[in-house]
Amino acid sequence: MAGRRKVAVLGLGGTIAMAAGSTGGAEPALSAADLVGAVPGLGEVPVDLAVEDVRRLPGASLGFDDLAAVAATVRERCAAGVDGVVVTQGTDTIEEAAYLLDLLHAGPQPVVVTGAMRNASLAGADGPANLLAAVQVAASPEARGQGGLVVLADEIHAAGRVRKTHSTSLTTFVSSNGGPLGYVVEGRPHFVQHLPARFCLPPDLGPTDRARRPRVGLTVVTFGDDGALLDGAADRLDGLVVAGFGAGHVPEWLVDDLAATAARIPVVLASRTGAGTVLTATYAFPGSEATLTAAGLIPAWFLDPYKARILLHVLLAAGCDQSTIARAFTAAGGYAPPDRWPWPLPAR
Repeated sequence: MAGRRKVAVLGLGGTIAMAAGSTGGAEPALSAADLVGAVPGLGEVPVDLAVEDVRRLPGASLGFDDLAAVAATVRERCAAGVDGVVVTQGTDTIEEAAYLLDLLHAGPQPVVVTGAMRNASLAGADGPANLLAAVQVAASPEARGQGGLVVLADEIHAAGRVRKTHSTSLTTFVSSNGGPLGYVVEGRPHFVQHLPARFCLPPDLGPTDRARRPRVGLTVVTFGDDGALLDGAADRLDGLVVAGFGAGHVPEWLVDDLAATAARIPVVLASRTGAGTVLTATYAFPGSEATLTAAGLIPAWFLDPYKARILLHVLLAAGCDQSTIARAFTAAGGYAPPDRWPWPLPAR
């Protein structure tokens, strides 16, 4: 890096900020400044850090209001001239929170989300190494234009692809569709691929008004599913994501209920497998992807169910109609040219 870079570090809590409490279990204990102060070698990186706490919550307790506040802080820090932002949070919801931040951040500065699988009281705590790597990525000029990133275990993942796949492993985060964007090697980020395009909402369309905040459900289809969770869904929800079997399949007896629901609210069809794409025309049996898309369900394409729910939420919060939602999913899901995204793409 030429010259010193400026990076903002925003703390939200999570395991990375926890230590053993009076009962022996991990509890929130450390501030963002505490985290930064505990990272060996961070002072040798040519970066000026501005550190602040935004929340101090477990990852499971973060919600849309919290992330809207983080997105507003990110915009403020980027407008003030930082070269990148690091967000520390609990790993339970990193795959969703990072994608939400990605959709709400149009600037070229990278927003790097990191955390830890082992709290600070445990042998081999991974928080310091993850935070160091995240700062190095956030400060890297090569990370510009890549939007939301997730960095753990020296791997750099795109927010729109990454998933948590193991409850305790240090290498829990993977990107099944495409693999990591790069790696941190000897303190330097190395990108082996870059995203072809970024997809985000204009700032004035972000979900900041609680009065307009939609309720978006996610139901996972299971063996012998009787559809009990679909009963009255259109009366209770503004949108629904259905995680179907395989390439987008459900039991044939659920088709009529899903069609009726899709006639009233947007219903997005994703795959519960977590990798690969929803199909549209390979199978034609009752309950297949062809019958469901013909019934009005919107394919999520390569987006997994959790990412699909985040995208549907921000689109509904922005007041998008069915046609606009479908266009957005075909672009963000990787099945259409980027110009299918309803808004101008951010500059690199």
